[in-house]
Amino acid sequence: MKHIQYRTQGTCSVLIDVTADEDNVIRQVAFLGGCDGNLQGICRLVKGQKIDDVISKLDGIRCGDKPTSCPDQLCRALEQLKNQTI
Repeated sequence: MKHIQYRTQGTCSVLIDVTADEDNVIRQVAFLGGCDGNLQGICRLVKGQKIDDVISKLDGIRCGDKPTSCPDQLCRALEQLKNQTI
């Protein structure tokens, strides 16, 4: 299993905790801070998905006039997680 605790930048959430298996399938995601209901939904939707599939769908999403968003920051975390060696 691979695991990361990623400190977000530019969002209301401050931390994303992600675990993926050796096949880059997301097993667990949790956000600290942010819009609780929306982030619970994102966590449930991405669980069981391949890292690359999630990145291709969520990368570049913006929140209002911010240059990033919680889904976009999740992509940054997933990119780092994907490159970890077990």
